[in-house]
Amino acid sequence: MSSIYNKADNDLIISRIHQLTPESKALWGKMTVDQMLSHCQAPLDFAFGKIPMKANFLMRMIGKLVRNKILSSKEYKRNSPTAPAFIRKGTYDFEQAKNGLIERINIFSEQGQNAIKTTKHPFFGEMTYEEWSQMHTMHLDHHLRQFGV
Repeated sequence: MSSIYNKADNDLIISRIHQLTPESKALWGKMTVDQMLSHCQAPLDFAFGKIPMKANFLMRMIGKLVRNKILSSKEYKRNSPTAPAFIRKGTYDFEQAKNGLIERINIFSEQGQNAIKTTKHPFFGEMTYEEWSQMHTMHLDHHLRQFGV
């Protein structure tokens, strides 16, 4: 599997992002391409310690039960639930959102595991650096597939 810490892997993700246009349409789901680019920044910002998040006790318990199932799958399922803090409903500048996502991906290429400021996921609990890499890589791939790239 690809690693969010590997520059070559990230260059492939970035090349897919560059294939998107403001006219790109989703193959499933409700987000527009600009919303998706903004949405994909949020989990990265959480890992960088820029967005505080907490889940209630019940959600943490559910998260611990499904964590291994999700991380052992090859990809996220279509229309998977989204954390409320990551939902995007507004309109975003396409180029700004695209460049913002690329900048964040490059932080992982440059800093590796040091980019992650918290290892405690609000839903899944304590995660290893490799689990964080897998989750971010799967999330980005999921949304790029959603828009056909």
